[in-house]
Amino acid sequence: MSCTLVILAAGLGSRYGGLKQIDPVGPGGETVLDYAVFDALRAGFSRIVFVIRRDIEAAFRENVGAKYAGRAEVEYVFQSPDELPAGFRPGGGRSKPLGTGHAVWCARNCVREPFAVINADDFYGAESFRQLGAFLTKAVRSGEFAMVGFRLAGTLSEHGGVARGICSVAGGMLGSIDERTAITPADIGPGRVYSGEETVSMNCWGFTTALFPALESELSAFLKAKGADPAAEFYLPAGISALIAKKAVKVRVLPTGSAWFGVTYRDDKPKVAAAIADLVRRGVYPPRLFS
Repeated sequence: MSCTLVILAAGLGSRYGGLKQIDPVGPGGETVLDYAVFDALRAGFSRIVFVIRRDIEAAFRENVGAKYAGRAEVEYVFQSPDELPAGFRPGGGRSKPLGTGHAVWCARNCVREPFAVINADDFYGAESFRQLGAFLTKAVRSGEFAMVGFRLAGTLSEHGGVARGICSVAGGMLGSIDERTAITPADIGPGRVYSGEETVSMNCWGFTTALFPALESELSAFLKAKGADPAAEFYLPAGISALIAKKAVKVRVLPTGSAWFGVTYRDDKPKVAAAIADLVRRGVYPPRLFS
């Protein structure tokens, strides 16, 4: 079965201080995104849909999309505050995207088959994509969605607090996602806030197209409640958690042993580059991904 990889790349990167989606971290000038695409193609994904902003389109096509020519079908979807469900109008004063849930909904007219969703600036590892690829080949029959679950302790930054979706999991199924903010390594350990073994969502999902009408319902509810707030965002984990609470969807958690790397702050980049260089030395990746 053909599967699509939807990549969320419309974020502003305000904490990072630049367009981190196209910042190189690999020995051949690869971005974190390049490694995700490489792993996804090896796992059987054949189509890539980038969700971006129009103002970064030219740079994105030149620096990112051109690398994959001839390797996969590539399409672009634009996330805009003007793209809303019927009956809603954009709120005044908004300068930032409406959030990851809205970004996925914006891809509804471009995705026709089971699909994965990832962030453009996160390294998820080959095992995560293998699990998603295997899951999605059966997803239409099972009627389930999936989330790749990571250990909290392996997803933190030494350079500042991060937001993480802490997951409740029972019988291999996702129960809820509780968004926590400002988590640092100092919060992990005996007698502290977290054990470090908690399952967290890093926005690595597997869906069928049945997601889109359900997600539109939650997006509409968000817009009714917070549409006038220019700072409010409709996050994908919050939307999925709400659908689970209503018993509208079932989400299977796929634990992964893959290491997660992320570039939240600019000071995270050297550690990510070193980790990728080690994977290259060990033969997990070639020195140049798309030569």
